[in-house]
Amino acid sequence: MKFLLIGQGLAGTLMGFRLERAGHQVEYVDAPEQTAASAVAAGIINPITGRRFVKSWRIDELIPAARLLYTELEDFLGVSLWHPQPLIRTLYNRGDLNDWQARSADPGYSEYMEDEPATGRLPELTQPVFAYAGVRHAARVDVATMVAAFREKLIAEGRLTSGVFAYDQVPALLGADAGARNGNPAYDHIICCEGWRARFNPWFADLPHGGNKGEVLIVKTQAPLLNLMFKHRVFLVPLSDDTYWVGATSENQFSHEEPTAKNRTFLADRLAEVLTGTTYEIIDHRAAVRPTVKDRRMFLGTHPDWPQLHLFNGLGTKGASLAPCGSQWLADYLLAGKPLPEEVDIRRFNQPLR
Repeated sequence: MKFLLIGQGLAGTLMGFRLERAGHQVEYVDAPEQTAASAVAAGIINPITGRRFVKSWRIDELIPAARLLYTELEDFLGVSLWHPQPLIRTLYNRGDLNDWQARSADPGYSEYMEDEPATGRLPELTQPVFAYAGVRHAARVDVATMVAAFREKLIAEGRLTSGVFAYDQVPALLGADAGARNGNPAYDHIICCEGWRARFNPWFADLPHGGNKGEVLIVKTQAPLLNLMFKHRVFLVPLSDDTYWVGATSENQFSHEEPTAKNRTFLADRLAEVLTGTTYEIIDHRAAVRPTVKDRRMFLGTHPDWPQLHLFNGLGTKGASLAPCGSQWLADYLLAGKPLPEEVDIRRFNQPLR
């Protein structure tokens, strides 16, 4: 079969890779001049989240799928993508410590929670805290490198069209009649993977698309990099180029996609409160909008009137961990007729689409 993917960010790259590996022909349309969340995100995979220390949704399934797919892509692209790193988070008081220890005793949690983690040089470089807690099986995925390397391959093979997709082309590309093949379709299926800009896609516009703008700093320090990720007021994530990713802010209401002086100051102030044992330089300030959904589950599914038109979107802040399973679910649905999980199927909203 022949597929067209609209968008070649995290979702589009993983979806296309699965389809290509299954022997199908895949072409892409992408607007590289538009900033994508995949170019800014740290790619953190974090099994234990929030103030209540809860396991991320389906994390027992997500982590093995992510490890497998990203390491396969490493071999395919010849780049390093999957970086297992301990995650250390701070506990602010005795109540936090008691809550952490109680949660770690719950069935299914001890695999991911460590009461006395190895902190390495962390106490030397950062502000003293009440206590440290460790998260096992955390990792960082170099999403930006993956997307860029995959794009280079597509360009070399002539399978990427650069530009903004014209949505009114959908009927002609799939055949003239809705739900039929009376014409000569250019593609058997079209999959929309546009990130937060899916809200402007008229074919899926009635879904509850959201967007969350995040800003981050890239910092260079004089001290050797930590070999772990650290969460205290902000995330401090060591990158492969001897810098740290520091972030991120979160705004559901925003007027533009550009970085702002206000959030740069906010992040710089939080970093100054945390990183006290070394000097550092802010070398970059970035912003992007994450695609979000009100129930915090991704969008997967098919347009009710066009069975060849599909959506893969809404990965949110946990895209690096969600996208491998999401792409597998959609591939199984399209290629083998396997039902989508109800939690992610767009039919859960019971809304009429165009």
